Amino acid sequence: MRILVDIPKSELELIDEVAGERAVSRAEIIREAIANSLTPYRRRMKHDAFGLWARFGEDGLAHQRRMRADW
Repeated sequence: MRILVDIPKSELELIDEVAGERAVSRAEIIREAIANSLTPYRRRMKHDAFGLWARFGEDGLAHQRRMRADW
């Protein structure tokens, strides 16, 4: 997906310098920077949901099967 973002000239110059050193596109540097800055949030979201059923003493699928058995 394409978006329009204003980047200060000094930052863009540094992006171009890094892209040249690594022989990748400017877009690749920007994509990597965004992915790296969002990584802590992805981990937090996964961590918050991981083990959600632990307080019930069983995993979610086992709980679901047990509840449906009552129907």
